Amino acid sequence: MKNITVSVDDHLYQQARVRAAQRNSSVSALVREFLAALVEEDTGFERLQREQNDLIARIRAGHPGFSAADRLTRDDVHDRHALR
Repeated sequence: MKNITVSVDDHLYQQARVRAAQRNSSVSALVREFLAALVEEDTGFERLQREQNDLIARIRAGHPGFSAADRLTRDDVHDRHALR
């Protein structure tokens, strides 16, 4: 584990000590938890990319053999007789 030194003003440190004591923890543990959460946070792009991949997987699961290459022609889409 790597040790780091962080400079904070006295008032902030006192508040952090109180908060840590309320949680039966230490200031170091609070900082460690904060940094871990910060690193694990998805960026907006990563979140959207994951949602897109999930959506594609759900489409494929619900429609096996689906391919964008299986599109209808423009005439087929507008063929009103085929709807009857």
